[in-house]
Amino acid sequence: MVTDDRPIYRAIFLVVLAPIGAAVIVAALLLLGVKPHTVFLPGFIVRSWIEALGLHAPNAVGVLSTVFLWWVVIALAGLAWERGRALNR
Repeated sequence: MVTDDRPIYRAIFLVVLAPIGAAVIVAALLLLGVKPHTVFLPGFIVRSWIEALGLHAPNAVGVLSTVFLWWVVIALAGLAWERGRALNR
């Protein structure tokens, strides 16, 4: 990490705020009328890979992998923001 002066804020962001933000993004997309197959496309891809291996994957795997993808996007954006702020100091 770039700065270690307040690692508790980074942990709160990654463990609490980013997952909530990911769930809110998925819910907002659905509420705005985006087709569920489009919203959960990453989940459908993961489920198809698992089923190609011969295992049955429940719908929860698709939902969780979609939310995880959004979590990664939010986490990377937050960490890039923190790095940018640290470089400008």
